Amino acid sequence: MEPYYYSQMNKTEQSAYHAMKTGLTALAPSFAVPRLENRELADIFFKLRLDCPELFYGTGFHYRFYQNSGSVEMIPEYLFDKGKVKEHQKAMSARTAKLVRPAESMTEWEKERYIHDFICTSVRYDKLKKPYSHEIIGPMGQGVGVCEGIAKTVKILCDALGIWCMIAISEANPEKGIKYRHAWNIVKIGGRYYHLDATFDNSLGRGETIRYDYFNLGDKQLFRDHEPVLYQAPPCGDGDHFYYREKKLSFTKTEEVAKRAAQAVKKGKPLIFHWRGGYLTRDTVTELLTLMEEAARQKGKHVRAGLNWPQAVFFAEFTEVLPAEELLVETANEGEVL
Repeated sequence: MEPYYYSQMNKTEQSAYHAMKTGLTALAPSFAVPRLENRELADIFFKLRLDCPELFYGTGFHYRFYQNSGSVEMIPEYLFDKGKVKEHQKAMSARTAKLVRPAESMTEWEKERYIHDFICTSVRYDKLKKPYSHEIIGPMGQGVGVCEGIAKTVKILCDALGIWCMIAISEANPEKGIKYRHAWNIVKIGGRYYHLDATFDNSLGRGETIRYDYFNLGDKQLFRDHEPVLYQAPPCGDGDHFYYREKKLSFTKTEEVAKRAAQAVKKGKPLIFHWRGGYLTRDTVTELLTLMEEAARQKGKHVRAGLNWPQAVFFAEFTEVLPAEELLVETANEGEVL
């Protein structure tokens, strides 16, 4: 599969991309690259590393150029020395092979869910934001990562399992309090493009409960709480096949919520559902919460509920203890990109 960002470049940019990839793969101390403006070279370098997460060790560069020369000498910055890079490469190759082996015979959708669930159960968000957390060695080697490292890990596992995948980037928006860029994935499942944000789902999960609020969303749904993409990305026009609709956990009637809440209380399990019975107003939220409270009360229990308001997803636990708050408005973690 042709790398996505490479396919969007002109011939000169592709030549620079190839030169960078060849030099980084060889762990060369320096190499020649077609002469372009510094901003253009930085852009190509960044996109190369989105296309090729296996180049986790190349973190930056500086360069020198000579008058009347058609190329520049690029001097890359490596995260480790050459010997250490090779150790990590061997470890990442073995780790990837081990992770994908159980999923090789699965369907595309099952493979995607397998990768998503690995992130949600085995990786925690790195609040210290160590350098390796921006690369695959954070999530795959240390079990920690920020959104960039998580998105790169999703991509390298999708690549290994034959699923088309790219990394989408959105810009910061200080006016909204969004301090950093954010990274997630776009995958192609069944010939259609979907957004997959494993970082956001990771941040919403509790204990053994895995969330799928950002599993196969269309553009309309995702951009309710994501900033526009920094680089052009494939349009995701299908909003009807995200996880909760596929699993018949997307409700349009209050009677469905009441019925499922009663079943969840009886089984002693949490209830997660998506509401698509009209615009989610405060009155609607109150009505749905009242239905869940009534189901809990009939079994002598209380409801502790969370709501991902932009995606209209409710999470309800039924407990013996009266919660301090009836409803917690959940906020997915933005993460950040260097």
